[in-house]
Amino acid sequence: MLIRYSQDFKDSVVKLHQEGCSLKSLAEEFGPSKDFIAIWAKQVTPIMSKGQPKTLKDVKQLEKRLTILEEENGILSRIA
Repeated sequence: MLIRYSQDFKDSVVKLHQEGCSLKSLAEEFGPSKDFIAIWAKQVTPIMSKGQPKTLKDVKQLEKRLTILEEENGILSRIA
């Protein structure tokens, strides 16, 4: 059975992990596996890009937007 966790729940668990709680203790106490908690933590860990912090989620959204813009640019180039 697949359990869906709310974003608030994920944020709370990640915050506890960032404050020093181990993945194992969080998994035992709240239910999701250590791997899920590690993935959630990685998604919100800032990545420095051109001197500005970005999360993995931000980077993925930017990559999607870049792909769309490149496709639109290709279409416009063919028209012109």
